Amino acid sequence: MITKQDKNKTRKKRHARVRAKISGTAARPRLNIFRSNQHLYAQVIDDANGVTLASASTIEKDFGLEKTGNAEAAAKVGELVAKRASEKGIKSVVFDRGGYLYHGRVKALAEAARENGLEF
Repeated sequence: MITKQDKNKTRKKRHARVRAKISGTAARPRLNIFRSNQHLYAQVIDDANGVTLASASTIEKDFGLEKTGNAEAAAKVGELVAKRASEKGIKSVVFDRGGYLYHGRVKALAEAARENGLEF
């Protein structure tokens, strides 16, 4: 039987492998995702300077959706982070899915970010 701890341990190993290969720069920052059971968080990060340039999540007060752990909420987070990044002049990013499979909420967030102007 696979437990939650085992799944998260596997995800962290997968994420470490990905992070060894990619990093964000000022010219092309990294779009990072963290997914919990109830919420979703996205950040645009410049790893060279160690700075978060834009962020969005489902825990914001003015988020506006009743359910925060579904694909609809993920799409709204993707839209918000893309708009906030484009306001700061960021058009191109490196996508870091955080070790999660590109499916469901992660895919919905990525597609919404692409539709709203981010290239990756």
